[in-house]
Formats: sequence, C-alpha cells, structure tokens
Amino acid sequence: MIRLYRFLRPFTPFIIASVLLIFLQALSSLYLPTLMADIVDKGIARHDANYIIQIGELMLAVAIGGMLCSVASTFLSSRVASGFGRDVRARLFARVETFSLHEFDRFGTATLITRTTNDVTQVQMVTLVIMRMMVMAPISSIGGLIMAYRQDRPLTLVFAVALPVLAAAIILIARASIPLFGLMQTKLDRLNLVMREGLTGIRVIRAFNRIAYQTHRFDDANADLTDNAIRANRIAALLMPITMLVMNVTTVAILWFGAIRINNGGMEVGSLIAFMQYVWQIMFSFVMVAMLFVMVPRAAAAAVRINAVLDTEPEITDPAQPTEPPTRLDSRPAVSLDDRAPAALAAELMSALEASPTVEFRDVTFSYPGAEEPALNGISFRASLGEVTAIIGGTGSGKSTLLKLIERFYDVDSGSVLIDGVDVRALSQQSLRSRISLVPQQSVLFSGSIADNIRYGRQEASEADIMRAAEIAQAAEFIAGAADGLNTVVAQGGSNFSGGQKQRLSIARAIVRRPEIYLFDDSFSALDFKTDARVRAALRQETADATVLIVAQRVATVMDADRIIVLDDGRIAGIGTHHELMQSCEVYREIVASQLSIEEVA
Repeated sequence: MIRLYRFLRPFTPFIIASVLLIFLQALSSLYLPTLMADIVDKGIARHDANYIIQIGELMLAVAIGGMLCSVASTFLSSRVASGFGRDVRARLFARVETFSLHEFDRFGTATLITRTTNDVTQVQMVTLVIMRMMVMAPISSIGGLIMAYRQDRPLTLVFAVALPVLAAAIILIARASIPLFGLMQTKLDRLNLVMREGLTGIRVIRAFNRIAYQTHRFDDANADLTDNAIRANRIAALLMPITMLVMNVTTVAILWFGAIRINNGGMEVGSLIAFMQYVWQIMFSFVMVAMLFVMVPRAAAAAVRINAVLDTEPEITDPAQPTEPPTRLDSRPAVSLDDRAPAALAAELMSALEASPTVEFRDVTFSYPGAEEPALNGISFRASLGEVTAIIGGTGSGKSTLLKLIERFYDVDSGSVLIDGVDVRALSQQSLRSRISLVPQQSVLFSGSIADNIRYGRQEASEADIMRAAEIAQAAEFIAGAADGLNTVVAQGGSNFSGGQKQRLSIARAIVRRPEIYLFDDSFSALDFKTDARVRAALRQETADATVLIVAQRVATVMDADRIIVLDDGRIAGIGTHHELMQSCEVYREIVASQLSIEEVA
C-alpha cells in the first residue's frame, strides 16, 4: 500500500498542515488533565475561587483551540484522501485504456471495475484514518505516558502489565483476520461477475427460464462473501471487548493503588484524576491502532490488486520513434501530366491507384494466448485503395481476427501487417487508428443521444454530416420517425433500438469519420437483404476513395466485392472474384451452395 502513496505528493502542503493541526489537537488533549489537576489540588483544596475561574478559562480556551484544530485537520485530511482516491482511479482508468485485449481477457471486466471502484474506496478510507490516527495515536500514547509519569512515577508501573497484554491481543487478532479480509475482495469480484452477467444477460435468462438458476448462483456468491465477512468481523469484534476489559481492569488497579498512595500521602486527588484521564487517552490510542489493524488488511489486499493493474505493462505499445506512413498520394507511383489523350491519362492514373496497396498481410501467423493451434497461418493478401475486399469462411476460420490485427488489438506472432507499406507495429496507435473506421460484430451504442453516438466517430461533425452519414447507412428514416429525431435518447447499451437499427447507427458512426480504411466485421448480419443491398450500394459511392474490408457470413453480401478471400481453418483457401472462386475454390462453392439456390447462383 505504501507504493500507492506516491500519488500523495501533490498534496504534501495539505498533509503537513493536517499533521501540524493534529499535533496541536493532541497537545491540547494532553494539557487539559494537568489543568484539571491544578483546579482540584490548588483551587478546590485551597478554596481559591479566582484560581478556579482563571484555570477554567484557560481550559476553555485550550478546549476551543483543540476543537478548531480538529475540525481543520479533519477537513484537510478528507480533502487529501478524496483527491488521492480521485487520482488513483484516474491512473487506473488510464492504464486500463492502454491494455490490449489480452490484458482485458487476463483480468476480466468484473475485477477491473471492482478494482477501480471498491478497492480504491478501501484504500481511500484507510488513508483518511491513517492521517488522523497515525499521528494522533503515537502523540497521545507517548505524551500520555510522559504526563502520567510526571503525575506519579510508581503508579505508571501498572502500564508495564496492561500495555503488553493489549498489544498481544491486537497482534493475535490481526494475524487471524488479515487473510480473511484479503479474501473479501476476491469474493466481491465473484459477486460482481455474477451480478453483471445477470443484468447484461437478462433477456437470455428469461428466454430460457433460468431466473431461478441465476438467482441460485447469486445467492451462492453472496453467501460466500457474507460468510467470509462474518468470520473476519467476528475475529475483529473480539478486539473491542478485550480492549475494554483491559482498560477497566487497569482503571480498577489504578484506583486501588492510587487510593493507597493518597491515603499514605504520596499522591494528591487531582493527580489521580489527571492520571486516570491519561490512562484513558493511552488506552484509546491503542484502540485507534487496533482499528487500523482491522481496516488495513483489507485495504492492503485492495492495494495489491490496484498495483497489479498499474504494474501491468501492455503488450501493445507504441514504438520509441513512431513512423508515419506516407499519404496515399505520396505512396502512389508518379504519373506525368503530359499532353496525352484524356483516356490514356485516366488509364494511367487508375493503374497508379491500383498499384498503391493500402493494407497488406505478409505471411501472417497468429495464435491467441494459450491456444494450441494458430488462429491464422501463413496469411498473405493485399487490399488496394478504392477496392472492396471481402472475407468469408466458416465459423472460427479467423475472419474477425484479421481485422483485429489491422487495428492492432493483437500483434502477429510472425509476418507483418502493413498500412501504406509501413508495419503497423512501427506506427503509433493513435496514428494507426485515426486512419480506420471499425464497425464491430456486436453493435455498441453509448448512453446519450443519437447525434452523440454518430458524432463519436468525429467530434467536429456538423448536423448535416451526421444526417448524410445516417442516409448512407439507411438510418435516416427511423431517426426522422423518432420523437426527438437526432436528439432521441439512447438507453444504456442501445436497448431501446432493434439490432438492425443499432447496426445502422454503428455504420453511420464509421461513415461520418471519413477514414482511409473501413473495416466491417459482419456488420450487415442484422439487416434484411433489401436494406443490406441498399447500404452496400450507398457505401460503394461513399468509400470509392478508401480501402474497404468486409467480413461477412452471407454470400449475398460479398458477391459484388472486387476481391473475396476465403478462409478455412485459419488458412486462405482461395482469393478472387465470385465467378473466379466458383470455378477454382471448393470451400467457396460449398458455402454458396449452403446459402443460395441454383437460380441465385446462376
């Protein structure tokens, strides 16, 4: 947990001020019993009313000063702890945002949410307690011992028995409770996972009538967390009665031996009263330390989990000196603008355009972490500017994996993926992804309005740009029919839209960006054939100056592509147009035969 406290550096002035105020508060608490002893021994014993009033006024001033110091120190400590929690959460979120998909898979979404929220809260609470207790407790205990020793030396021998007993109880209870408090965070992860699955998968749960099963899963996880918390808190609960027992026995012992010393003339009544107050201050200091022993183990476990995220180095990182690929015009072969006929010049321009590959795979092999077989093996192809390249194949053949490698969600095991002749690993991630628009397989919408979701592709897009993108994606009609048009609220996860509507909004979001490369990952599966055809026809015109890669399951979606790549078990089974593949690729013919009738194929 100490490693996390590097985030406290910006708050150093507030911490120093808070410690100073707590120190003054502790001094005021230590001074008050001495003043009370003076009132009893010198004022009341001598019947000196003026002295009693004078010392009473001083006590009142000291008490008010201590109260003001307490309020100010509490305010500063709370501000420091809150700012510390804010900074740690921000750093956690920033680090998680840099993770590759492998790191997300390794940690899991549920535990990352828990670590960013509950774990940080645990450390934040303990930080507040530490700032108060770790200063107050030592000053109160050590100062109390010194002041008690000044009041009566022989009587302080009582502490030689009481304090070791109390310290031993604290240590034994802490050793027993620390492992249990550490387990609580892991069990909380499990509870959050079950809860998250139950909420996000509610439609499937109800469709299969598995509400009772899901409730049983939640009850098991909840009971497991509860049982662990009860065991931990039962042990921690022993601390208070043991402490009170030691304090009360110590009080009886002090009163007993103090009365004997007063009777013998070795001690005054006021000194005994002050001594008792110092005893309670010392004992409560140990109680505060004991509270820390209860809270710190859970916070320490949370800190370990937070540091595990912060210490994880993402596998996908930017190179030390990123390379910027040439613009598409620079990457094309030079064309001399002489006096040739327009038709010849146009042909040469087209030839230069086709000779400029935008996306290229060179003998790419890739395996998912822990997989026994490669997901892709020996993949080589070229997707040129102005072309539509379609990728088709059976389930698990590696179609979506190809697009993930282009976006550099994962890095290849061998070979290379090139953008305009530059390996994607030589590009900064921001530069790479700024050139690409992705429409994912699972449509993702964010809370906000329709306009906000489309504008997510390009923040500066005007309303006219948004509507134009919506028209191309065939979304303008249902947007116009919505109650508030572009300002219609999108519920969490887009639950107030159908699958086809969400898919069209995702396509509009990609279009409004106007990138160099479009990636469509089975992005037309929720559309009917008529809408699918209309969207692809509109996209043809919109993406004429870009490179388009389409992953699809339906043959009808890829038939008109300039180039079709057929994947089979992670290998390329054929490349060509629809008619070429019908003649040369058995795998493609099987896919076509499974989807189209003889008349449609013809």
